Amino acid sequence: MLDYKNTILFLVILALFLGATVEINEGSILIGVLLFSLILILITRIKITSPLTTRPSKFYMLLGFSILLTDITYNIGTNSQLGTLDIMTFILGISLIAQDVNREDIQKMGVFGTYMSAMFIMLFLIFFSLFNYLEIDFIRIFDHYFVLLPSVSIIKVFGIPIHIVSTETVHIPGVENMTVIIGGPCSGLYSMFLLIATLVAYTRIEPVERKKFLLLLAISIAIAYIANLTRVSILYAVGYHYGTDTMMTVHVHLGWIIFVIVVTLLMFIMNKISRTTKKIKISA
Repeated sequence: MLDYKNTILFLVILALFLGATVEINEGSILIGVLLFSLILILITRIKITSPLTTRPSKFYMLLGFSILLTDITYNIGTNSQLGTLDIMTFILGISLIAQDVNREDIQKMGVFGTYMSAMFIMLFLIFFSLFNYLEIDFIRIFDHYFVLLPSVSIIKVFGIPIHIVSTETVHIPGVENMTVIIGGPCSGLYSMFLLIATLVAYTRIEPVERKKFLLLLAISIAIAYIANLTRVSILYAVGYHYGTDTMMTVHVHLGWIIFVIVVTLLMFIMNKISRTTKKIKISA
């Protein structure tokens, strides 16, 4: 049976992980390190009850080190900045290595991390690489119809004069004349990928009923979408009233903060509903 406390912990950990990677890449390294430290503390609170399905093997350790070495070598050779895909690749390598550690709890977290990172990488490559190679314009269509148009409609309700310039671009005539491009990470797809990957990984270490998994999956995707629309709309308002520099500062921190708050509150509500339903069934 699904343990909602574990689910809440996993989703909060995921949200904090998203914030930590954003802070390290674009904001404050100190905040990023503090968030990673909090993640480690929360991981120790997770209770895993199902038996381990994998056995230690030198193959996993060698594969993990090979993945880490390949990614590090590539980034040094190309002088590339550390990105989300690199972070997930590191997690994949470390998780594979963890599966060969002679401790059951670490092995199980290794299994979780392997499935989570592998699923994220697969979704990332499909939507951002394969679709681009096949000239499928999914990202631009999603950005325009599911992010830009809804967020513009929301912000216009508050009387802010914002104008659509092109498929992914808006003009904000506030304290500065700003042109803002809504694309890439602004689409919110990274958050959706992370949530999907986490839930899939969760089913590999804890038994989850199919209906409950699908329900959690749908709710998680909705969470990510609503949180991203809220973030983009707030950024429009900040840019309009305070200018580009302030908007970019808020941009770095706002997304993961909203994500943590919304995920925590929604999962808390789900837990309460679940307990109420159980009490009604017992009373009946």
